[in-house]
Amino acid sequence: MAWPWLSCLLLPALIVSVAANVAPTFLSNMSAVTLPEDLPVGAEAFWLVAQDQDQDALTYGISGLYAYFFNVIRNTGEVKLANLLDYETLYWFSINISVSDNHNNPVQKEMQVIVEDRNDNAPVFQNTDFSTSINETLLVGSVVFSVLAVDKDTGSAGAVVYSIERVIPSSDGSEYLFSILPNGSIILNGSLSYNNKSAFYQLELKACDSGGLYNNSIIVQCSSPVFVSISVIDQPDLDPQFVREFYSASVAEDAPQGTSVLKVEAMDSDRGINDLVIYSISNSTRPDWFKITSDGVIEVSSTLDREQLLEEDEEVQVQVTATEKNLNIYGQEAKVSIWVTLRVTDVNDHKPEFYNCSLSTCTFTPQEAQVNFTGYVDEHSSTRIPIDDLTMVVYDPDKGSNGTFWLSLEGPDAEAFSVSPERAAGSVEVQVLVKTPSQVDYEQQMVMWVQVVATDSVSKNSSIAMVTIYLRDINDHRPTFPQSLYNLNVSEHSEAGYVVTDSIHAFDPDTGEGGRITYSLLPGNGDDVFAVDPDSGTVTVRNGTLLDREKQAVYYLTLQATDGGNQSSSTTLHIILLDINDNKPVVTGSYNIFVQEEGGNVSVAIQAHDDDQPDTNNSLLHFSLLPSSYSHNFSVDPDKGILTNLGPLDREAIDPTLGGRIVLTVRVSDCGVPALWTDVNVTITVEDINDNLPIFSHPSYSFSVKERDPGVLIGEVEAWDADQTEANNRISFSLSGTGANNFILRGTVLGSGGAKGFLSLPSDTSLDYETQPFFSLTAGIDVGSLCHGWFSVLDNGSVLINQSEAIDYETCDLVTLVVRACDITTDPRFQAYSDNGSLPITIEDVNDNAPYFLPEDKTFVIIPELVMPNQQVASVRARDDDSGNNGAILFSIFQVDFVAKDGTVIPFQGFFRISTSVEDSVFTGNIELVTSLDSTLQGTYQVTVKAQDRPSEGPALEAKIMLNLFTVDQSYRVRLQFSISKEDVGANMEEIKAALAQATRTTVYIVNIQDIDSAARARGRSYLDAYFVFSNGSALTLDQLSMMIRNDQDSLTQLLQLGLVVLGSQESQESELPNTLRNVVIGLGVALVLVIVIMTMILVCVQKSYRRKLRAMKAAKEAQKTAVGVMPPVSAIPGTNVYNTERANPMLNLPTKDLGFESQSSSSDLDHISLNSLDDNSVDLANSKQEIKKEALCSLKEQDPEPLSRVLSARKVGPREQKEGLAFDNKGLNTTDL
Repeated sequence: MAWPWLSCLLLPALIVSVAANVAPTFLSNMSAVTLPEDLPVGAEAFWLVAQDQDQDALTYGISGLYAYFFNVIRNTGEVKLANLLDYETLYWFSINISVSDNHNNPVQKEMQVIVEDRNDNAPVFQNTDFSTSINETLLVGSVVFSVLAVDKDTGSAGAVVYSIERVIPSSDGSEYLFSILPNGSIILNGSLSYNNKSAFYQLELKACDSGGLYNNSIIVQCSSPVFVSISVIDQPDLDPQFVREFYSASVAEDAPQGTSVLKVEAMDSDRGINDLVIYSISNSTRPDWFKITSDGVIEVSSTLDREQLLEEDEEVQVQVTATEKNLNIYGQEAKVSIWVTLRVTDVNDHKPEFYNCSLSTCTFTPQEAQVNFTGYVDEHSSTRIPIDDLTMVVYDPDKGSNGTFWLSLEGPDAEAFSVSPERAAGSVEVQVLVKTPSQVDYEQQMVMWVQVVATDSVSKNSSIAMVTIYLRDINDHRPTFPQSLYNLNVSEHSEAGYVVTDSIHAFDPDTGEGGRITYSLLPGNGDDVFAVDPDSGTVTVRNGTLLDREKQAVYYLTLQATDGGNQSSSTTLHIILLDINDNKPVVTGSYNIFVQEEGGNVSVAIQAHDDDQPDTNNSLLHFSLLPSSYSHNFSVDPDKGILTNLGPLDREAIDPTLGGRIVLTVRVSDCGVPALWTDVNVTITVEDINDNLPIFSHPSYSFSVKERDPGVLIGEVEAWDADQTEANNRISFSLSGTGANNFILRGTVLGSGGAKGFLSLPSDTSLDYETQPFFSLTAGIDVGSLCHGWFSVLDNGSVLINQSEAIDYETCDLVTLVVRACDITTDPRFQAYSDNGSLPITIEDVNDNAPYFLPEDKTFVIIPELVMPNQQVASVRARDDDSGNNGAILFSIFQVDFVAKDGTVIPFQGFFRISTSVEDSVFTGNIELVTSLDSTLQGTYQVTVKAQDRPSEGPALEAKIMLNLFTVDQSYRVRLQFSISKEDVGANMEEIKAALAQATRTTVYIVNIQDIDSAARARGRSYLDAYFVFSNGSALTLDQLSMMIRNDQDSLTQLLQLGLVVLGSQESQESELPNTLRNVVIGLGVALVLVIVIMTMILVCVQKSYRRKLRAMKAAKEAQKTAVGVMPPVSAIPGTNVYNTERANPMLNLPTKDLGFESQSSSSDLDHISLNSLDDNSVDLANSKQEIKKEALCSLKEQDPEPLSRVLSARKVGPREQKEGLAFDNKGLNTTDL
């Protein structure tokens, strides 16, 4: 009974104990884990995490089939990798994890381990046999070969990319010949060629993945390189080629058939096939002359003829074609052609032949061959004159010496002629020449015959041609004129065809064609103006428009008469142009005159000239005044052209609309028939003066006014002034008389010269009838009060400006106001106004007027050669209406430009300066030259001058003007030569300048006057250089000056009387000096060369003479050392004095060293004899020694007049010398001159 109770008691305790300790549990995420396959061994893989409500210490563990991959730290649950993972082998597996609290049973759970792939594998090629063969004609884009590489990785790490790393060989663009596709297919990118490119290629390939994560970084894995071998198979796609680019050979024209000339050779360009080549002749310039064998040998196949090839340069062109035996890949013949040059050489198989043609046109056909020729020649023609109309050509078609031939003359008249050339080769034009002119006589024999013989120089074969020569009678007289000079006259501007003369004829005694005369004018002065009839000799006007006496007054023509034989003579026609009135008078300048009315007078000369002949009615001028509105007030001198007024001028008598300007027309006419004229306008401005008093419209005015009515208008008055300028006709009013202070008279302008006055009472003034019923006032008027109304006075006494813009210092510099004071409270019965007072107001000047230039009718001309620095070349004038410093003007050069004749503008700075001066309020600017100007420049200097005032306050005002300074360059410098000295020319200078100015109507500028060097070949003794300049800046040239002086006979006569002899330009006359200097320099140079040559020859001769003498002295010295009869131990060379072949010389040219002659002489004191090479050079060994010695001694005694002989004769002869018995004799050696 106790156990049940005990069980009942223990069961609750046991239940309580079990409920108190609970087993641990894993977290919910402990079901799977992902690990990378590149996780290293020992690295933390993951953690095992469990929960225990009892907080007991937990112990972890791993079990299962793949538990070996991990190590777990049991008390912490950290799991580390024990073995490497490999995705490619095992990409996931399961393990059992467990946890225990050591109270309860271990808790287990299955965990999935997922392995992540990493890029740990490189691609691997699947096969190793990488070789293939392809045809060279494989199309571009075709697949050559395919490869495959595998990468075990996944994703991008397993995606394979192929590349061609290298192509062997790498030349000729082979690196781009192949490409590889992503699928491993190798593609052909370019064409192949077995012969021109490579027959074998090797490609280095590599495969790489696309990159992936490995060891925490992105890497790319590549395979080891592999090589693909590609062999190219040759195809028959090329034509054969000849071994040489050019073939040529020579063959004689007489070569027999079958002769081998040349062998050609061609090869198949497809080296891998090398097909058989077959030869043939496909074309030839001479068909059938040659043939070719199968092995390429060209042979002669028919008769050859070199002469048929002359136009083909003696060559035959043969086209040889080489064809392969088999067809090419296109089913066509593979062949190539080449032109072969075969030169046919000459043999002498022709003789020279005659042809009737000119060498340049000869074709040497049988039709042109001829043996009879004709020609013509004038009688008595000079030696070596060829026969005319003889077209003879000799031709031998052979070449070289085979074509060389001789030419000679035979026949009855062969002595009178010769043939040229006498020897020729190939082809030549033959001329028969006059040899003996006396035998060629028309009167003795009209026809002559010769035979021309052409003989081959090698074969001696010849041909003969007969030449018939017809003689011509010659023209041996020339036409002649009766006179050498004819003086003729013709009016200028005569019509074309006008007969100048028809009476001049030439005469020729010849008859026939030789006596037919043809007239002509030789080219020169006037041949374009006049013409001559070629048959009659009548001289007429060709172009009348060119007959202008003012341009050229005299013509010198050369009339030539030519007969039919072209012989001619000439005569001179002196044609003087008669003047007609064809030129209008020319008026120079413009005429603008200013004169004051009343006292001013007009006196102006009209400058005019007429270019017609001086001192005739055609150039005599007459001046007249054409009728006009005011012409009756003036007169003009009909001869001198001086315009004057007949009486005082009145500005008020001129129409006011004209502004005081009178325009007169002066007619300048000549006295020719018909008369010609030119009209010129003269503008006369009559300046107004204040010579008229203003007048009222009525002599008196009566007005009425009510008393006790202040400020009322009483009446109006009018006044007029006849003056025409505002300064002289501006009217102002004044009022005077008893009680005038009670009235106001105000004026207003009605128009030019008119004014109206308004009479009124002041607003503060009224009149009283009982005090004074009548007022007698005097109204006054004044002229010129331009400042009226500028100011006003207020009741309080203030003075105000009414119109500030109207106040002008230049109009009024002082304004005086008349003022009065009024007491408004004064009893009307008494005077309320004070007496008038004056208030002067001074107007001060301000700078309100700019300077302005005064017009001047001047032309400025610069002659650079005459103008020196600091010299004035131009001037300007200006004014400023302001006063003081405001009106002071300072000039300056603003800009300088040079405008050339071609329009080119060149800026010039620093060449001019300007100075300022003042007189009577007019400022003058003088322009001066700073530096010398270039005298060769042609054009105009445009000088811009600025005028600027100098105000004390405010900005300065300015004005500008541009001046044209015309230049006259050195080309217009003219030189005049005089027959008198320069002192006389200087003394007559004024007369010379006056005569030149009268003739040219220019201003004459003299440059210098110099004497002419007496050594110069000149007609004058002195010369004068000058310029002739018109007022407009133009100048006369030499031709123009010459013409104008010749046209003015009076001036020409005066200049000739003053010594003028030559007109010329400076350059033409100074050019003689360089020629003279050049001739002198050349002469000195030639003389110096001659002196040098002579001195050189003298020096050479003296040196040779000196050397000769020196050698003779040496010979004398050696002769004293050499014993007579001594024979040298070696063989002697006849004619020399040196006894060996090395020093053989016909002179005694001994060296300075010892020759060893002393050892050959005897030991006794013996005299010596010369061995001079100038001796007789005869050696006689046949006679006895004694005779030789005696003969030598005798000879020496006979030739004793010169020093060397004396030295030799004074010697003693030793025993040894007597035994030798040898002597030398040379009569040409003479040392006397030593």
